[in-house]
Amino acid sequence: MDEQIIELYAHVTRTACLRMTPQHLAALQSSLDQTSCLSARLQWDRKATAHAEMFNLLADAVAEALPSSLLSSATGRVHDLMITVGPAADGITLNARRRLLTLIRAGDADGAAEEIERHLRVLSFMGRLASAAPAL
Repeated sequence: MDEQIIELYAHVTRTACLRMTPQHLAALQSSLDQTSCLSARLQWDRKATAHAEMFNLLADAVAEALPSSLLSSATGRVHDLMITVGPAADGITLNARRRLLTLIRAGDADGAAEEIERHLRVLSFMGRLASAAPAL
């Protein structure tokens, strides 16, 4: 994953946390609840899309501050990375989303930005491993 995307989403998350409305929080919680119900092994493409939706929800909170094409492209790259990593990313992603939501609810913008940055770095590392692994 490109360092610029990681930094972009750390910035988006920090800003979104500061601008979060009850409606944004409800949408993040609903997205997490719905994603949790999907099977990673049977429906990974669908679940990866649902996980990536969180990035769109964060972007919605800062939509007027950043170009939507930039955010859409970055979210697409995150989705592609999740597809590459596969279902192994599911538990890690669900836990990161739960921690992120807790930090956002607490109004901890710096903590939320650090959480998303850490999560994207882990996914990036897993993506490099998955890309380098020989096909069986």
